[in-house]
Amino acid sequence: MSELDYYQVLGVSRTASQEEIKRAYRKLVLKYHPDHNPGDKNAEQKIKNINEAYDILKDEKKRSAYDQLGHQTFKNSGGGNYQQHHGFTGGIDPNDIFENIFGDFMGARRSSKTAFSKKAGANLKYDISLTLEEAFYGVTKIISFKTALTCEACTGKGSLDNNSTSSCPTCRGSGVTRSQQGFFFFENTCQTCRGAGHVIKNPCTKCYGEGRYINTRNLEVKIPAGVKEGSRIKLTGEGEAGSRGGKTGDLYVCITLIPHNTFSVDGNDLHCQLDINCTTAALGGEVEVTDITGSKLKLKIPAGTQNNHKLKLSGKGMQILHSDRCGNMIVHVNIKVPKSLTKSQRELMIKLDKELNEASEEGFLSKVRNFWTSGSE
Repeated sequence: MSELDYYQVLGVSRTASQEEIKRAYRKLVLKYHPDHNPGDKNAEQKIKNINEAYDILKDEKKRSAYDQLGHQTFKNSGGGNYQQHHGFTGGIDPNDIFENIFGDFMGARRSSKTAFSKKAGANLKYDISLTLEEAFYGVTKIISFKTALTCEACTGKGSLDNNSTSSCPTCRGSGVTRSQQGFFFFENTCQTCRGAGHVIKNPCTKCYGEGRYINTRNLEVKIPAGVKEGSRIKLTGEGEAGSRGGKTGDLYVCITLIPHNTFSVDGNDLHCQLDINCTTAALGGEVEVTDITGSKLKLKIPAGTQNNHKLKLSGKGMQILHSDRCGNMIVHVNIKVPKSLTKSQRELMIKLDKELNEASEEGFLSKVRNFWTSGSE
């Protein structure tokens, strides 16, 4: 095991979260994968270093030990060195003694090789942006992304034939190697077989025994009508391919809506603005509005409508997901006052203002008279 700074290898800080470590690892694997760098020995060594660093930092126990003791933690690893250090001879495997004493306390037994031989693929997330019209009607999109795909050459087995595996000589089939530092014992994933417990004698030349390889995938995704901002569509089995026949992960398509020029969305309702003049607001009338489908609708304005008044058109809002119904269209009224008037318009407005003020004064005087009249009786 080389004495690398594992944090530098992955390009993360010592306080990085597991999610940050995983993200950095995947990015580097994509960059230096042999398929993308054929014949590049430097890339091959980088991949080895990246895998070595990730194997330590992804495991909280190993990472903690590494942070405290550095590479000294992992020296004297393997059954041979352990045996030599303690003077074991004959046919006794010190791994068996270690397992019998510490077993479940250390968190793994030999059966762990079964769990490591097939590794499930990761779930993937893909963000997609839709127009409001696409969300209303539903749409089919072709998305493109890099992911691990099942190797066609070996059908995901990692081997070119059915009987090419043998027990790993380093870990003797356990999938793990064990080491001692003072009074502490550490268990590490075997670097030779990477935890599988066996090695492939005749590995696939396309996927290098992984059963999968990195490539760009194009996928047709059907978006149903009525999706909203933040909606998530699960596509089972469309995620990352598993390693050596492991289960394929799922793909989650996450929806983002592009802001619309006319409408804003609130649940299943669509909101829009409508400008009317002051005479229409006062007298009432009928105006024309356009809904999300482009249809022209007649909208009645009640006499005496005030600024910011809201009018509702039932069933003219957003399509409701998995339903044949729609929400409502909410029209917000904005009363526009003219900035300039013609001479005749100004005269009419002055006359109207005078009449409104007189009516207001008469109303006030009438109330006073009624008060005193009723009080004297």
